[in-house]
Amino acid sequence: SKHHDGFGLFDSKVTDWDVVDATPYGKDLLKPLVEAARKEGIKIGFYYSQAQDWTHPGGGAYKPKWDSAQNGSMDDYIDRIAVPQVKEILSNYGELDILWWDTPVGMTKERAEKFLPIVAEHPRLITNNRLGGGYSGDSETPEQFIPATGFPGRNWEVCMTMNDTWGYKSYDDNWKSGKDLILKLSEIVSKGGNFLLNVGPTSLGEIPQPSIDRLKQVGEWMKINSEAIYATKASPFPYLPWGRASLKDQKLYLHVIDWPADGFLKLPLTNKAVAAYLLADKESTLEILQTDQHVEIKLPANAPDSILSIVVLEFEGSPEVLPAPTIGKQGMASSVDTSASVANLFDGNPLKGWKAAPGENKSWIEVDLGEDVKIGNISLSEPWHPWDNHGQEFQLQVKDGEKWITVLEGKTNGTGHVQDFASVTGRYFRLNITGAKGEVAVINEWILNRVL
Repeated sequence: SKHHDGFGLFDSKVTDWDVVDATPYGKDLLKPLVEAARKEGIKIGFYYSQAQDWTHPGGGAYKPKWDSAQNGSMDDYIDRIAVPQVKEILSNYGELDILWWDTPVGMTKERAEKFLPIVAEHPRLITNNRLGGGYSGDSETPEQFIPATGFPGRNWEVCMTMNDTWGYKSYDDNWKSGKDLILKLSEIVSKGGNFLLNVGPTSLGEIPQPSIDRLKQVGEWMKINSEAIYATKASPFPYLPWGRASLKDQKLYLHVIDWPADGFLKLPLTNKAVAAYLLADKESTLEILQTDQHVEIKLPANAPDSILSIVVLEFEGSPEVLPAPTIGKQGMASSVDTSASVANLFDGNPLKGWKAAPGENKSWIEVDLGEDVKIGNISLSEPWHPWDNHGQEFQLQVKDGEKWITVLEGKTNGTGHVQDFASVTGRYFRLNITGAKGEVAVINEWILNRVL
């Protein structure tokens, strides 16, 4: 409804900088969109840039303001432009489903609170976490990356572009492949999230052909496999070496990326398995072998899909799986900031974490798993965006007698890091961390995953 340029796509009464007053078209663009969506039974909401506004005096900007006309009081801007416009877009089109805030530059708690009474008048409205002022809204919005652990207990969606551009650039040819988008969709859904995938139309309002081609490929895959995506819940398994999973009632949808060479799909599930079949061929019947510790499904020689095949497993009861061996464990660290806690690393909540004391660029964390466990995967969650360039160097070590043996070395990208490695068995593990850019080391969640 309004982006950072401050231009309204509706008939705002508090400014003439909108599509009705400032263009030859002269008509509200939002109304026909809402009407069309409702006619088809589609939920609809609006994006609104509540803080950044490069046109109206007092509006926020990430970079220093480049035009004296932008100068002014941000409080006046909130009172005269932003708050009245939010009232307009929430009252002129019937009840909306979503209000998507963005970039809370300069948004203090007091400024954010000016919007709360308006939102409270619409109790069914979903808002995101970008209002500012410490208000978390109803959903998390990781941008241009998939969080390593998802956000357990929170609604969330990944917002991502098909190439590198939110708008349209004729020279941006760095397109994600259709395969990449399908795999990203699978990963996001398996972690309990939604995929908000951007399409940037040209100046003529046309969707670029590369976008059409990729959407068509995803659509063809979804024609067969949508049951494993829509209305599903996150995978109950902390880790699956061959792919991912989603859940719906007493059905597990097993997203098989790496078709097992030995022909058996191993699943660490103790529930009684009832039936297994390919989603691409619901009449198929797959043999099930079950022990008290896991389920094995005998697969056909060839995967039905070259990118990602879905195997359905029906079972009794609620999924009974072992948690990641680090969850709930006690750890210790060489350094801890008073505002953080080592326990935050193992509580399953990636929104809070551990960080070293001021000035501590290199630190270590240790965890006692309580018993020897065969480990073959590490997952780290970090607090930054990919464009912040906050990659941290790390070493994973296992204790052998009195010695620490390095089993993995790498560098994160600042959003998190997930990696398989040659499995090792041990009880005590250490993570050596070197903070980015000489800053203190920071980790929000550290998960080690067992392998069968």
